[in-house]
Amino acid sequence: MAVALVATALASENRRFVVHEWGTFTSIAGEDGAALEWRPLAGTNDLPSFVHEITGASGFRHCTKCDLTAKIRMETPVLYFYTDHDMDVSVRVDFPKGKITDWYPSARSVGSSIDWGRFAVLPNVATNLLVESGPNHYYAARETDAALVRVCNTNGHPTEFEKFLFYRGVGGFDLPMSVKLDGNLLRLAGLADIAQVIVFENRSGIIGFRIVDVNSDTMTIDRPPLGDSLAPLLVALQQSLVAHGLYAKEARAMVETWRDSWFEEGLRVFYVLPRKATDAARPLSIDPNPDELVRVLVGRVEVITPEMEARVLADPKAYGRFAEPVLKRALAHK
Repeated sequence: MAVALVATALASENRRFVVHEWGTFTSIAGEDGAALEWRPLAGTNDLPSFVHEITGASGFRHCTKCDLTAKIRMETPVLYFYTDHDMDVSVRVDFPKGKITDWYPSARSVGSSIDWGRFAVLPNVATNLLVESGPNHYYAARETDAALVRVCNTNGHPTEFEKFLFYRGVGGFDLPMSVKLDGNLLRLAGLADIAQVIVFENRSGIIGFRIVDVNSDTMTIDRPPLGDSLAPLLVALQQSLVAHGLYAKEARAMVETWRDSWFEEGLRVFYVLPRKATDAARPLSIDPNPDELVRVLVGRVEVITPEMEARVLADPKAYGRFAEPVLKRALAHK
């Protein structure tokens, strides 16, 4: 009997429950370095049609979210679950200074928070996940060893399976870092709890980047010279994400999800939000409590340059979802 109890206890100790989250958020730096108000979700929807989104009062699906204004676009946070046995889990994410706009699988309640209620985590189950024709960056997040999640018949939706919980929103929380362009210099402030920043620029398809270790609360960084290759930056990004606690496949999935967007035309600064800031901006409740919880939120600050202003005056559709704030700034400078 004693041997059986010891064996049961050891087996219980080995049954670790691990939850990892990654996500990104995007802001646009104004001339004073602070984040601008903009319409983060204006333009073409970049998600598969099976992903749920907010609708108007009539309940018909239309782009209610496109007219929302905010300082921050919270993009594709995903929650992965790792365990060696089937589990029932509940998850709620609060976004007190924002609004959830997209999610999958279906949730019990959505607003300034999202609550999936109770769902199953199934490490030993395989099934065909929904896929639509044509490429979409949503699917890259599935390329991990995470367990399947199964959400059953929530708010009239059929049973849905996925490799993660996904959500997206817009809002405004206090960003630790400000970025101000002064000629060819970037003046960064609020870096006390940030370990590293990456400055990236793509100008007409020619790229440059700087990876800078932070050693003070304020720093001045030159715009990167152009002519670099993207390959070493991809490696450095994945290594940084792993250093912050993600598994290698998660880090690769995150970079693959966002590489087309992160490295498009423009000048921007990347950094990992301090964990305490992530927890304050998006409090997360999980039952049962995981043995390990990792949350890695990458901040992207778009910097409006004179080159961008000149181009958008010639072509108001240039820069896609960033066109409106760039055009407003360009017109103000005329």
